[in-house]
Amino acid sequence: MRPWHFVVAFGVVSLLADMVYEGARSIIGPYLATLGASATLVGIVAGAGEFIGYGLRVFTGYAVGRTRRYWTWTILGYAMTVLSVPLIGVTGVLAPALVMYGTERLGKAVRSPAKDTLLSYAAAKTGRGSAFGVHQALDQTGALLGPLLLAAILTWRDGDYRLAFGILAIPGVLLLCMLLWLRSRVPDPREYESSLEDTTAPDTAPIAHATGLPATFWQYVAVVAVLSAGVASFPLIAFHALNRHLAADATIPLLFAVAMAVDGLSGFLVGRLYDAYGPRVLVAVPVAAAIAAIAFTSSVALLWIGVAIWGVVNGVLDSTVKAVVSEIVPSTSRAAGFGWLALVRGLGLLVAGAALGLAYEHNPATAIGLIVAINVVALAGLVAILRRIERRGTQRSEG
Repeated sequence: MRPWHFVVAFGVVSLLADMVYEGARSIIGPYLATLGASATLVGIVAGAGEFIGYGLRVFTGYAVGRTRRYWTWTILGYAMTVLSVPLIGVTGVLAPALVMYGTERLGKAVRSPAKDTLLSYAAAKTGRGSAFGVHQALDQTGALLGPLLLAAILTWRDGDYRLAFGILAIPGVLLLCMLLWLRSRVPDPREYESSLEDTTAPDTAPIAHATGLPATFWQYVAVVAVLSAGVASFPLIAFHALNRHLAADATIPLLFAVAMAVDGLSGFLVGRLYDAYGPRVLVAVPVAAAIAAIAFTSSVALLWIGVAIWGVVNGVLDSTVKAVVSEIVPSTSRAAGFGWLALVRGLGLLVAGAALGLAYEHNPATAIGLIVAINVVALAGLVAILRRIERRGTQRSEG
Protein backbone atom coordinates (compact mmCIF):
# COMPACT_ATOMS: atom_id res chain seq x y z
CA MET A 1 0.00 0.00 0.00
CA ARG A 2 1.36 3.43 -0.94
CA PRO A 3 2.13 5.83 1.92
CA TRP A 4 -0.71 8.22 1.14
CA HIS A 5 -3.16 5.32 0.83
CA PHE A 6 -2.04 4.11 4.25
CA VAL A 7 -2.51 7.57 5.76
CA VAL A 8 -6.02 7.86 4.31
CA ALA A 9 -7.01 4.30 5.31
CA PHE A 10 -5.77 4.91 8.86
CA GLY A 11 -7.74 8.14 8.79
CA VAL A 12 -10.91 6.17 8.05
CA VAL A 13 -10.19 3.97 11.09
CA SER A 14 -9.87 7.11 13.21
CA LEU A 15 -13.04 8.52 11.63
CA LEU A 16 -15.02 5.53 12.88
CA ALA A 17 -13.28 5.63 16.27
CA ASP A 18 -14.08 9.30 16.72
CA MET A 19 -17.73 8.63 15.99
CA VAL A 20 -17.59 6.37 19.04
CA TYR A 21 -15.58 8.24 21.65
CA GLU A 22 -16.12 11.83 20.55
CA GLY A 23 -19.82 11.09 20.26
CA ALA A 24 -19.68 9.91 23.86
CA ARG A 25 -17.62 12.92 24.93
CA SER A 26 -20.17 15.30 23.41
CA ILE A 27 -22.86 14.17 25.87
CA ILE A 28 -20.88 12.94 28.88
CA GLY A 29 -21.19 16.30 30.71
CA PRO A 30 -25.00 16.55 30.47
CA TYR A 31 -25.31 12.80 31.12
CA LEU A 32 -23.28 13.05 34.34
CA ALA A 33 -25.40 16.04 35.35
CA THR A 34 -28.53 13.86 35.06
CA LEU A 35 -26.82 11.43 37.47
CA GLY A 36 -26.28 14.21 40.03
CA ALA A 37 -22.79 15.53 39.18
CA SER A 38 -21.85 19.16 39.99
CA ALA A 39 -19.83 21.55 37.81
CA THR A 40 -16.71 20.88 39.90
CA LEU A 41 -17.14 17.11 39.55
CA VAL A 42 -17.74 17.40 35.82
CA GLY A 43 -14.58 19.49 35.49
CA ILE A 44 -12.52 17.07 37.57
CA VAL A 45 -13.89 14.04 35.72
CA ALA A 46 -13.17 15.66 32.36
CA GLY A 47 -9.64 16.56 33.47
CA ALA A 48 -9.01 13.13 34.97
CA GLY A 49 -10.31 11.47 31.82
CA GLU A 50 -7.97 13.52 29.67
CA PHE A 51 -5.08 12.73 32.02
CA ILE A 52 -5.79 9.01 31.68
CA GLY A 53 -6.10 9.30 27.91
CA TYR A 54 -2.96 11.40 27.54
CA GLY A 55 -0.86 10.92 30.68
CA LEU A 56 -0.60 7.13 30.67
CA ARG A 57 0.72 7.14 27.11
CA VAL A 58 4.23 7.64 28.43
CA PHE A 59 4.15 4.11 29.86
CA THR A 60 2.53 2.55 26.80
CA GLY A 61 4.92 4.57 24.64
CA TYR A 62 7.94 2.93 26.25
CA ALA A 63 6.25 -0.46 26.07
CA VAL A 64 5.53 0.04 22.38
CA GLY A 65 9.09 1.18 21.73
CA ARG A 66 10.49 -1.84 23.57
CA THR A 67 8.24 -4.49 22.01
CA ARG A 68 7.69 -2.78 18.63
CA ARG A 69 4.38 -4.60 18.42
CA TYR A 70 2.66 -1.53 17.01
CA TRP A 71 -0.41 -3.26 15.64
CA THR A 72 -1.06 -5.26 18.82
CA TRP A 73 -1.17 -2.15 21.01
CA THR A 74 -3.25 -0.26 18.45
CA ILE A 75 -5.91 -2.97 18.12
CA LEU A 76 -6.08 -3.56 21.89
CA GLY A 77 -6.62 0.13 22.59
CA TYR A 78 -9.38 0.51 20.02
CA ALA A 79 -11.10 -2.63 21.34
CA MET A 80 -11.20 -1.17 24.87
CA THR A 81 -12.93 1.94 23.60
CA VAL A 82 -15.44 0.02 21.48
CA LEU A 83 -16.44 -2.15 24.45
CA SER A 84 -16.55 0.63 27.08
CA VAL A 85 -18.61 3.36 25.44
CA PRO A 86 -21.96 1.50 25.10
CA LEU A 87 -21.65 0.42 28.74
CA ILE A 88 -21.51 4.05 29.95
CA GLY A 89 -25.21 4.47 29.12
CA VAL A 90 -26.20 1.01 30.35
CA THR A 91 -25.15 1.71 33.96
CA GLY A 92 -27.46 4.63 34.81
CA VAL A 93 -25.47 5.13 38.03
CA LEU A 94 -22.74 7.73 38.54
CA ALA A 95 -19.87 5.57 39.87
CA PRO A 96 -20.03 2.77 37.23
CA ALA A 97 -20.46 5.37 34.48
CA LEU A 98 -17.25 7.06 35.65
CA VAL A 99 -15.41 3.72 35.62
CA MET A 100 -16.50 3.00 32.04
CA TYR A 101 -15.56 6.52 30.96
CA GLY A 102 -12.14 6.00 32.51
CA THR A 103 -11.76 2.65 30.73
CA GLU A 104 -12.57 4.32 27.41
CA ARG A 105 -9.90 6.93 28.08
CA LEU A 106 -7.45 4.16 29.03
CA GLY A 107 -8.04 2.59 25.64
CA LYS A 108 -6.92 5.82 24.02
CA ALA A 109 -3.75 5.77 26.12
CA VAL A 110 -3.02 2.18 25.12
CA ARG A 111 -3.30 2.73 21.36
CA SER A 112 -2.14 6.28 20.71
CA PRO A 113 1.69 6.01 20.86
CA ALA A 114 1.60 2.95 18.60
CA LYS A 115 -0.91 4.56 16.23
CA ASP A 116 1.06 7.82 16.00
CA THR A 117 4.29 5.91 15.37
CA LEU A 118 2.70 3.85 12.59
CA LEU A 119 1.47 7.07 11.01
CA SER A 120 4.84 8.79 11.42
CA TYR A 121 6.56 6.15 9.28
CA ALA A 122 4.26 6.82 6.34
CA ALA A 123 4.51 10.57 7.04
CA ALA A 124 8.23 10.45 6.26
CA LYS A 125 7.24 9.96 2.60
CA THR A 126 4.25 12.30 2.41
CA GLY A 127 5.31 15.36 4.45
CA ARG A 128 4.87 15.22 8.19
CA GLY A 129 2.57 18.19 8.62
CA SER A 130 0.40 17.14 5.69
CA ALA A 131 0.08 13.52 6.85
CA PHE A 132 -0.90 14.41 10.40
CA GLY A 133 -3.17 17.15 9.05
CA VAL A 134 -5.03 14.86 6.63
CA HIS A 135 -5.34 12.21 9.32
CA GLN A 136 -6.73 14.83 11.69
CA ALA A 137 -9.24 16.01 9.08
CA LEU A 138 -10.58 12.48 8.63
CA ASP A 139 -10.41 11.87 12.36
CA GLN A 140 -12.51 14.92 13.06
CA THR A 141 -15.00 14.05 10.35
CA GLY A 142 -15.92 11.16 12.63
CA ALA A 143 -15.96 13.56 15.57
CA LEU A 144 -18.52 15.58 13.60
CA LEU A 145 -20.67 12.62 12.54
CA GLY A 146 -20.80 11.03 16.01
CA PRO A 147 -22.29 14.05 17.80
CA LEU A 148 -24.68 14.67 14.87
CA LEU A 149 -25.89 11.09 15.17
CA LEU A 150 -26.45 11.51 18.91
CA ALA A 151 -28.19 14.85 18.38
CA ALA A 152 -30.65 13.05 16.10
CA ILE A 153 -31.13 10.26 18.64
CA LEU A 154 -31.75 12.66 21.53
CA THR A 155 -34.13 14.72 19.39
CA TRP A 156 -36.06 11.59 18.54
CA ARG A 157 -35.89 10.09 22.04
CA ASP A 158 -35.46 13.01 24.43
CA GLY A 159 -33.19 12.11 27.35
CA ASP A 160 -32.62 8.49 26.21
CA TYR A 161 -28.89 8.38 26.93
CA ARG A 162 -28.86 4.58 27.02
CA LEU A 163 -29.86 4.42 23.34
CA ALA A 164 -27.48 7.29 22.50
CA PHE A 165 -24.45 5.48 23.94
CA GLY A 166 -25.60 2.08 22.66
CA ILE A 167 -25.90 3.15 19.00
CA LEU A 168 -22.16 3.91 19.01
CA ALA A 169 -21.41 0.17 19.05
CA ILE A 170 -22.13 0.06 15.29
CA PRO A 171 -19.22 2.25 14.10
CA GLY A 172 -17.12 0.53 16.78
CA VAL A 173 -17.51 -2.88 15.17
CA LEU A 174 -16.82 -1.41 11.71
CA LEU A 175 -13.57 0.21 12.88
CA LEU A 176 -12.24 -3.08 14.29
CA CYS A 177 -12.92 -4.81 10.98
CA MET A 178 -11.21 -2.00 9.08
CA LEU A 179 -8.23 -2.07 11.41
CA LEU A 180 -7.71 -5.82 11.01
CA TRP A 181 -7.88 -5.45 7.23
CA LEU A 182 -5.33 -2.65 7.27
CA ARG A 183 -2.94 -4.71 9.38
CA SER A 184 -3.15 -7.55 6.85
CA ARG A 185 -2.23 -5.14 4.04
CA VAL A 186 0.63 -3.36 5.83
CA PRO A 187 2.10 -5.66 8.50
CA ASP A 188 5.24 -3.51 8.97
CA PRO A 189 4.84 0.24 8.19
CA ARG A 190 8.47 0.81 9.22
CA GLU A 191 9.36 -0.09 5.65
CA TYR A 192 8.01 3.31 4.60
CA GLU A 193 11.13 4.89 6.10
CA SER A 194 14.32 4.08 4.24
CA SER A 195 16.19 3.91 7.58
CA LEU A 196 15.29 3.82 11.26
CA GLU A 197 17.87 6.54 11.81
CA ASP A 198 16.08 9.89 11.81
CA THR A 199 17.90 12.06 9.29
CA THR A 200 16.03 15.13 10.51
CA ALA A 201 17.33 14.96 14.08
CA PRO A 202 20.20 17.39 14.72
CA ASP A 203 23.51 15.60 15.22
CA THR A 204 24.67 18.12 17.77
CA ALA A 205 21.53 18.12 19.91
CA PRO A 206 22.24 17.08 23.51
CA ILE A 207 20.71 13.69 24.26
CA ALA A 208 19.22 12.53 27.54
CA HIS A 209 20.87 9.13 27.86
CA ALA A 210 18.07 7.57 29.90
CA THR A 211 15.47 8.15 27.19
CA GLY A 212 17.29 8.99 23.94
CA LEU A 213 15.24 12.18 23.67
CA PRO A 214 16.85 15.55 22.79
CA ALA A 215 16.97 18.31 25.39
CA THR A 216 15.01 20.52 22.98
CA PHE A 217 12.17 18.01 23.16
CA TRP A 218 11.85 18.40 26.94
CA GLN A 219 11.71 22.18 26.62
CA TYR A 220 9.05 21.87 23.95
CA VAL A 221 6.78 19.51 25.91
CA ALA A 222 7.07 21.73 29.00
CA VAL A 223 5.54 24.57 27.00
CA VAL A 224 2.84 22.26 25.64
CA ALA A 225 1.96 21.35 29.25
CA VAL A 226 1.38 25.02 30.13
CA LEU A 227 -0.60 25.56 26.95
CA SER A 228 -2.82 22.55 27.69
CA ALA A 229 -3.57 23.90 31.16
CA GLY A 230 -5.17 26.93 29.50
CA VAL A 231 -7.66 24.94 27.41
CA ALA A 232 -11.08 24.34 28.95
CA SER A 233 -12.73 20.92 28.58
CA PHE A 234 -15.85 20.58 26.47
CA PRO A 235 -17.84 18.92 29.28
CA LEU A 236 -17.33 22.08 31.36
CA ILE A 237 -18.36 24.27 28.42
CA ALA A 238 -21.44 22.08 27.92
CA PHE A 239 -22.25 22.32 31.63
CA HIS A 240 -22.04 26.11 31.35
CA ALA A 241 -24.31 26.11 28.29
CA LEU A 242 -26.99 24.11 30.12
CA ASN A 243 -26.52 25.92 33.44
CA ARG A 244 -27.03 29.33 31.81
CA HIS A 245 -29.82 28.02 29.54
CA LEU A 246 -27.82 28.83 26.41
CA ALA A 247 -28.51 25.43 24.82
CA ALA A 248 -30.86 22.45 25.21
CA ASP A 249 -29.81 18.83 25.73
CA ALA A 250 -30.20 17.95 22.05
CA THR A 251 -28.25 21.06 21.02
CA ILE A 252 -25.11 20.14 22.95
CA PRO A 253 -24.01 17.43 20.47
CA LEU A 254 -24.57 19.95 17.64
CA LEU A 255 -22.35 22.42 19.47
CA PHE A 256 -19.67 19.75 19.78
CA ALA A 257 -20.11 18.82 16.11
CA VAL A 258 -19.33 22.40 15.10
CA ALA A 259 -16.17 22.29 17.20
CA MET A 260 -15.11 19.00 15.62
CA ALA A 261 -15.75 20.27 12.09
CA VAL A 262 -13.52 23.27 12.76
CA ASP A 263 -11.04 20.98 14.53
CA GLY A 264 -10.61 18.77 11.46
CA LEU A 265 -10.38 21.67 9.01
CA SER A 266 -7.87 23.59 11.12
CA GLY A 267 -5.72 20.47 11.64
CA PHE A 268 -5.52 19.99 7.87
CA LEU A 269 -4.86 23.66 7.02
CA VAL A 270 -2.32 24.27 9.77
CA GLY A 271 -0.58 21.02 8.81
CA ARG A 272 -0.13 22.37 5.28
CA LEU A 273 1.09 25.70 6.67
CA TYR A 274 3.53 23.81 8.89
CA ASP A 275 5.13 22.13 5.86
CA ALA A 276 5.38 25.53 4.14
CA TYR A 277 6.48 27.80 6.99
CA GLY A 278 7.70 25.53 9.79
CA PRO A 279 6.84 25.31 13.50
CA ARG A 280 6.33 29.08 13.85
CA VAL A 281 2.67 28.60 12.84
CA LEU A 282 2.03 27.16 16.31
CA VAL A 283 2.28 30.58 18.00
CA ALA A 284 -1.34 31.18 16.99
CA VAL A 285 -2.51 28.41 19.31
CA PRO A 286 -2.27 30.17 22.72
CA VAL A 287 -3.78 33.30 21.18
CA ALA A 288 -6.77 31.32 19.94
CA ALA A 289 -7.05 29.44 23.27
CA ALA A 290 -7.31 32.74 25.15
CA ILE A 291 -9.99 34.04 22.77
CA ALA A 292 -11.97 30.78 23.13
CA ALA A 293 -12.73 31.80 26.74
CA ILE A 294 -15.64 33.87 25.39
CA ALA A 295 -17.59 30.58 25.43
CA PHE A 296 -18.07 31.17 29.18
CA THR A 297 -19.99 34.41 28.71
CA SER A 298 -23.80 34.65 28.82
CA SER A 299 -24.19 35.21 25.09
CA VAL A 300 -25.49 32.42 22.85
CA ALA A 301 -23.59 33.85 19.86
CA LEU A 302 -20.32 34.06 21.79
CA LEU A 303 -20.85 30.51 23.04
CA TRP A 304 -20.94 29.19 19.47
CA ILE A 305 -18.02 31.38 18.35
CA GLY A 306 -15.96 30.42 21.39
CA VAL A 307 -16.60 26.70 20.83
CA ALA A 308 -15.57 27.04 17.18
CA ILE A 309 -12.29 28.70 18.21
CA TRP A 310 -11.87 25.98 20.85
CA GLY A 311 -12.09 23.54 17.93
CA VAL A 312 -9.22 25.32 16.17
CA VAL A 313 -7.04 24.99 19.27
CA ASN A 314 -7.72 21.30 19.70
CA GLY A 315 -7.27 20.61 15.99
CA VAL A 316 -3.72 21.94 16.09
CA LEU A 317 -2.87 20.37 19.45
CA ASP A 318 -3.98 16.96 18.18
CA SER A 319 -2.10 17.12 14.88
CA THR A 320 0.58 19.69 14.09
CA VAL A 321 2.05 19.60 17.60
CA LYS A 322 2.95 15.96 16.90
CA ALA A 323 4.70 16.92 13.66
CA VAL A 324 7.26 18.87 15.70
CA VAL A 325 8.02 15.70 17.68
CA SER A 326 8.60 13.83 14.41
CA GLU A 327 11.11 16.51 13.44
CA ILE A 328 13.20 16.64 16.62
CA VAL A 329 13.06 13.06 17.93
CA PRO A 330 14.92 10.07 16.39
CA SER A 331 12.59 7.44 14.94
CA THR A 332 13.82 4.78 17.36
CA SER A 333 12.64 6.93 20.31
CA ARG A 334 9.54 8.34 18.65
CA ALA A 335 6.95 6.17 20.45
CA ALA A 336 8.41 7.28 23.79
CA GLY A 337 8.43 10.87 22.58
CA PHE A 338 4.74 10.73 21.68
CA GLY A 339 4.10 9.15 25.07
CA TRP A 340 5.85 11.97 26.95
CA LEU A 341 4.07 14.58 24.83
CA ALA A 342 0.76 12.97 25.75
CA LEU A 343 1.73 12.83 29.44
CA VAL A 344 2.40 16.56 29.69
CA ARG A 345 -0.78 17.30 27.75
CA GLY A 346 -2.68 15.06 30.15
CA LEU A 347 -1.17 16.81 33.17
CA GLY A 348 -2.07 20.17 31.70
CA LEU A 349 -5.63 19.07 30.96
CA LEU A 350 -5.95 17.58 34.46
CA VAL A 351 -4.93 20.90 35.97
CA ALA A 352 -7.29 22.71 33.60
CA GLY A 353 -10.20 20.44 34.50
CA ALA A 354 -9.82 20.92 38.25
CA ALA A 355 -8.68 24.56 38.30
CA LEU A 356 -11.18 25.83 35.75
CA GLY A 357 -14.00 23.80 37.31
CA LEU A 358 -13.31 25.38 40.71
CA ALA A 359 -12.88 28.82 39.14
CA TYR A 360 -16.20 28.42 37.34
CA GLU A 361 -17.94 27.47 40.60
CA HIS A 362 -16.69 30.77 42.02
CA ASN A 363 -17.61 32.82 38.96
CA PRO A 364 -17.48 32.25 35.17
CA ALA A 365 -15.50 35.49 34.87
CA THR A 366 -12.82 33.99 37.12
CA ALA A 367 -12.51 31.03 34.74
CA ILE A 368 -12.16 33.40 31.79
CA GLY A 369 -9.40 35.39 33.52
CA LEU A 370 -7.51 32.23 34.43
CA ILE A 371 -7.64 30.92 30.85
CA VAL A 372 -6.26 34.19 29.46
CA ALA A 373 -3.46 34.39 32.04
CA ILE A 374 -2.25 30.83 31.42
CA ASN A 375 -2.16 31.35 27.67
CA VAL A 376 -0.13 34.56 27.96
CA VAL A 377 2.54 32.55 29.78
CA ALA A 378 2.29 29.75 27.19
CA LEU A 379 2.71 32.20 24.31
CA ALA A 380 5.96 33.59 25.72
CA GLY A 381 7.40 30.11 26.25
CA LEU A 382 6.29 28.84 22.85
CA VAL A 383 7.89 31.74 20.97
CA ALA A 384 11.21 31.09 22.73
CA ILE A 385 11.38 27.33 22.11
CA LEU A 386 10.18 27.50 18.50
CA ARG A 387 12.94 29.99 17.74
CA ARG A 388 15.47 27.47 19.04
CA ILE A 389 13.97 24.66 16.97
CA GLU A 390 13.94 26.71 13.78
CA ARG A 391 17.47 28.01 14.42
CA ARG A 392 18.78 24.44 14.74
CA GLY A 393 16.88 23.44 11.63
CA THR A 394 18.55 26.27 9.71
CA GLN A 395 22.00 25.33 11.00
CA ARG A 396 21.42 21.69 10.02
CA SER A 397 20.35 22.60 6.47
CA GLU A 398 23.34 24.91 6.03
CA GLY A 399 25.67 22.20 7.34
